[in-house]
Amino acid sequence: MLDKLEEIKQRFVEVGRLMLEPDAMQDMKEYARLSKEYKELERIVIKYDEYTLTLGNIESAKTVLREEKDPEFREMAKMELDELDPKKSSIEDELKTLLIPKDPNDDKNAILEVRAGTGGDEAGIFAGDIFRMYQRFAERMNWQFEVVSFSEGSSGGYKEVVCMVSGYGAYGKLKYESGVHRVQRVPLTESQGRVHTSAATVAVLPEVEDVAIDLDLKDVNKDVFRASGAGGQHVNKTESAVRLTHLPTGLVVECQDERSQIKNYERALKVLKSRLYDLELQKQTEQLSAARKTMVRSGDRSEKIRTYNYPQSRVTDHRINMSVHNLPTVMDGDLLDFVEQLSIAENAERLKEGV
Repeated sequence: MLDKLEEIKQRFVEVGRLMLEPDAMQDMKEYARLSKEYKELERIVIKYDEYTLTLGNIESAKTVLREEKDPEFREMAKMELDELDPKKSSIEDELKTLLIPKDPNDDKNAILEVRAGTGGDEAGIFAGDIFRMYQRFAERMNWQFEVVSFSEGSSGGYKEVVCMVSGYGAYGKLKYESGVHRVQRVPLTESQGRVHTSAATVAVLPEVEDVAIDLDLKDVNKDVFRASGAGGQHVNKTESAVRLTHLPTGLVVECQDERSQIKNYERALKVLKSRLYDLELQKQTEQLSAARKTMVRSGDRSEKIRTYNYPQSRVTDHRINMSVHNLPTVMDGDLLDFVEQLSIAENAERLKEGV
């Protein structure tokens, strides 16, 4: 580990030097790339320097114990060692976590898809509640949140809603939300006050660049149609909505949010590319999951991941056995505690598996 850390420190110094070169400062794209790498390496280097200092202090305390005869100095050295040994172990754990290879998609924008599952009209209403929860979370994170397409439920909420979440780290924080979300509550449509169980499914995809997926446009069939929903005369008179069908896989993407057919086409193409990329990503994840049944992100979209129990104001994440009793706050977008604990759990599993 020390050799790896020393290499990282040398690269950190080199990147700092390259950022000061005239060529880099004139090329903003290259400067941004170097700046990003510098910040990522800086976290590790700061912790490595703290580790090196701690090792030096431990060695100094041991030298005092070996060579010093004065009881008072020896006692001080022992007390220092009692403090430094646990600190050394703690820093080592932090460094191991920092050295885990980062998911290259974590910094990207995300495409968020919410669909009503089992439970009839109540499932659609719950899908709308989940959608608003992510909307509030995006606001807390200062991300941009844009609807791409939607299909409204017959009693409110959504049968399906797809949106683009733009902002640094959006995918890295939202990726743990993929799966089945279950709700237990008395539906608005229930006349006898009985608690029902319904579900909504969530899928989170990373937005991908053109270079990340090889898409032949000859394999894509494009249809245009009139958008539904709010929009007045414009919606009724123009065919601005776009439907793309990927013929080899049968994937269908619609976009009707923009007034411009061109913009809807561009946005639908982004979603299609992300879904194709995600298909490949799922195949890789499923292969890994065969060896790691407890992985936080198993790749199984049918997995029940979280339950929202309204009578007890309880939200439970089944992957990490974490429960909180502040359901209204969670539904208002306070998801960061879940995100952080899921990230810690995944890193712990990857460390255990040597990933």
